[in-house]
Amino acid sequence: MDWQQLLNRKRLGNRGEKDESGRTAFLRDHDKIIFSGAFRRLARKTQVHPLATNDHVHNRLTHSLEVSCVGRTLGIRVGERLQARGLLPDNVAATDLGDIVQSACLAHDIGNPPFGHTGERAIRAWFQHKGKAYLARLNDDQRSDLEMFEGNAEGFRTLTKSEYHLYEDGMRLTYATLATFLKYPWLSHDSVRPGCPRPGKYSAFVADQAAFAEVCDAVGLTPVGEQHYARHPLAYLMEAADDFCYAIIDLEDGLEMDLLHWDEVLALLAPAFPDSKEVRDLVHSDIRVGRKAALLRGKIIERFIEAGVEAFLANHEALLAGTLKGDLISHCEPAVRDVVENAKQLAKTKVFEHPRKVELEIGAFEVIGNLLEGLIEAALSYALKDDSNYRHERIIDLIGRHSFPPELDQLPEQERIYQCFMRAVDFLSGMTDNYATYLAKQFSGMAETRY
Repeated sequence: MDWQQLLNRKRLGNRGEKDESGRTAFLRDHDKIIFSGAFRRLARKTQVHPLATNDHVHNRLTHSLEVSCVGRTLGIRVGERLQARGLLPDNVAATDLGDIVQSACLAHDIGNPPFGHTGERAIRAWFQHKGKAYLARLNDDQRSDLEMFEGNAEGFRTLTKSEYHLYEDGMRLTYATLATFLKYPWLSHDSVRPGCPRPGKYSAFVADQAAFAEVCDAVGLTPVGEQHYARHPLAYLMEAADDFCYAIIDLEDGLEMDLLHWDEVLALLAPAFPDSKEVRDLVHSDIRVGRKAALLRGKIIERFIEAGVEAFLANHEALLAGTLKGDLISHCEPAVRDVVENAKQLAKTKVFEHPRKVELEIGAFEVIGNLLEGLIEAALSYALKDDSNYRHERIIDLIGRHSFPPELDQLPEQERIYQCFMRAVDFLSGMTDNYATYLAKQFSGMAETRY
């Protein structure tokens, strides 16, 4: 792979670059994402704790904004170092890499359904069990999109199909940004095949394979199988920014909710602290724990960023060849690598297993199941052109008749059913935690007045 093609400024659909005074094509991507309804709804979507009542606890929006800041710095610093070595094209600025990574980071969770990863599991579980009979009408590839539902793939669908220009290339982002967004550049059916680098993970549904292939080919990603590609090098920076933030932010939330003790967090993070008098004085100060953690956060993230940049540059040739094994953090210096992994493990055992979180996750399965039962029944009736059930008709009105593919009537029955099911899942995935909970009550007849 080469940087000239990897940084392709053209937009999905082979549209022109559209640079403006003071705003490059990549900055336009950033702005389109920020102003989108899908991004705004992340404010009411679970990060770790569903329906959190503590305003200091992160949601998907605050998490995405923080990840984008770290990703921007990673991208710019990598760009500066590559530029100094003469490895970037003359028409590329170091800030271009920062803008691309920042945009991809902003969008990295944009397709997450309500209740986060629990919502993903609930959608898969419903289609694998209660909703299995509906999938008998589909082929194996189509079934894989629903039985193995993945928020990353829904995100790609949001960016390329359902936001702004419906079924006409969505947000019309640049090829470079869309390729960087593809954390797992293969389709749903590849995620269950032997040898998949991340089993169960993928970045595009079979329904969106045309846009997926267009993006991968436009930036010259290395094919490693049929509709399976090596990652864009900048995708490693997006992933690292996400993991760096997880490592710190989940622990901060744990402290905020009294699920963790400062001493255990301090002991875990200490190996990554920069060796300076400022840090030592801060650690031993009598500042309250919440403020101390916030002040130290910047120091630790700076150390993480330095390690990420060095790991990227040390593996530059492997990144361009598409042969790098593992994620970028696994190639960072041992102190940083171990702190990130240990932080994830501590959050998993003590923060993710809090009884309140478990209780709400159990409830989330009921909410998602209830919604899918109504949505998929109605979608099937709509696909079969059966308007005899008034409830189904009203659910289709709620989804929005205009939001189904415009060529629906011309499709064969199986494809029509599949497209209607995918649109119903799009509608569910776009819901906030609060709206999903409210609508599930309405579907159950437990009416609530909404203002």
